[in-house]
Amino acid sequence: NMNIKEKEVTAFIGPSGCGKSTLLKSLNRMNDLVEGVKITGEILLDDVNIYKNMDATLLRKRVGMVFQKPNPFPMSIYENVAYGPRTHGVKSKARLDEIVEQSLRAAAMWDEVKDRLKKSALGLSGGQQQRLCIARAFSVNPEVILLDEPTSALDPISTMKIEDLIVEIKNDYTIVIVTHNMQQATRISDKTGFFLHGEVIEFDETEKLFSMPANK
Repeated sequence: NMNIKEKEVTAFIGPSGCGKSTLLKSLNRMNDLVEGVKITGEILLDDVNIYKNMDATLLRKRVGMVFQKPNPFPMSIYENVAYGPRTHGVKSKARLDEIVEQSLRAAAMWDEVKDRLKKSALGLSGGQQQRLCIARAFSVNPEVILLDEPTSALDPISTMKIEDLIVEIKNDYTIVIVTHNMQQATRISDKTGFFLHGEVIEFDETEKLFSMPANK
């Protein structure tokens, strides 16, 4: 049983194959897309069971996801960010312009790309592509952002920018991050869950879990 609190950073840690990413993907029903998957238990968002009483499309608007490998769409930087709002019914060019700028500013990359919004997103560096994917998640105004090892493929400078961004935005979003990097978990998270063999072994405040773990 885990209670992920609003507007905090929660980290999932543990060895490869222990179930961290599987649980993360279940939080916005990405596992629905896996053939033969079986779900047991409940996941509640505002006391609503997301697997029984919530439309998956609406859920994914409220709970955004950023994957381990940056996956920008093969289109312009602008269109990458505008795609989600447009899909959800925003038609006004002025409003889309506003959302794109706000989202890129929130992802700390507006100044880097404001003069090349019409250029392909595939021309960005790996770190910029990952921040663009985070901006894309921001664009539909989610309540929760899921990050699946977002810095594992990035260099130290890009990693630091992502970590700084996570700390900066946690007052506006509930964030859940999967990481193999224990130091990263201590730097950015408020609470941490330790996974082993598909089970949550311990879930506590990050500082307490690392300094005085109940299970050694």
